[in-house]
Amino acid sequence: MDQKIVLVTGATRGLGRGIARGLASGGHMVAVTGRDAAQLAEVVAEIERAGGKGLALECDHNDDDAVRRTLASLSERTDGRLDLLVNNVAAVHGPELIAPGGFWEKPLKLADMITIGLRSSYVAAYYAAPMMVAAGKGLIANISFYGAVSYFHGPAYGAAKAGTDKMTADMAVDLAPHGVSVVSFWPGFILTDAVKAMPPEMMPEDLRAALPNWETPEFSGLVLDRLCADPELASLSGCALIGAELGARYGIRDTDGKQPISYREMMGAPTNFMRSA
Repeated sequence: MDQKIVLVTGATRGLGRGIARGLASGGHMVAVTGRDAAQLAEVVAEIERAGGKGLALECDHNDDDAVRRTLASLSERTDGRLDLLVNNVAAVHGPELIAPGGFWEKPLKLADMITIGLRSSYVAAYYAAPMMVAAGKGLIANISFYGAVSYFHGPAYGAAKAGTDKMTADMAVDLAPHGVSVVSFWPGFILTDAVKAMPPEMMPEDLRAALPNWETPEFSGLVLDRLCADPELASLSGCALIGAELGARYGIRDTDGKQPISYREMMGAPTNFMRSA
């Protein structure tokens, strides 16, 4: 398998960290961004244990110039090559986000995810696209979720995800003449390191019952790796894609052997915007 050059943003924990490990298992060079140098070092060690080559890039995605410098540094280290950008970074204030009440009753900082989420994906793509356009190939995967089409954690979350899907569709129009593809990628519910570390007795009963169906974050990395090599990738550009459905299409199972499930029927289907030919 050819080694890819990959960048995963916001990879010091959660989904991004697991995606980095999943991609590393394919033997790729996986660069990761985050604000904490110690956490980045831990992720790089995990990438290398998984069989890849890791590169830590300290970056605050709330600072456009820092993102520009980070992508420039990556370009210098890879001779201008970038095969896959996974835009995962997001400001998710967990406890406040899932608290009961209307959006006006919660902290205004929840709107941060429209900036460190939707906007940060735009900025990273802005600085990554020239590298891919110059090569005439590449994939940008913007992490989204079913909250784009159904109520999930309120309007700030929904706006960030719905905006990600429309942004992706419009980016695809601009990138199509240059051989570069872009998709919105919808993982399922994720069995992160933090969830796995939670004592069962601390979990609500409904959460314990649902966990067997939750995906490892590594599964998303495996699926994105295969998506890059799909000969029909260009036809999928601009679309919102459910990771579990892609996994079934490619015959990819999760690291524990299960076939992750799609929540299309329960939470809604992606809206694939009309694109010019």
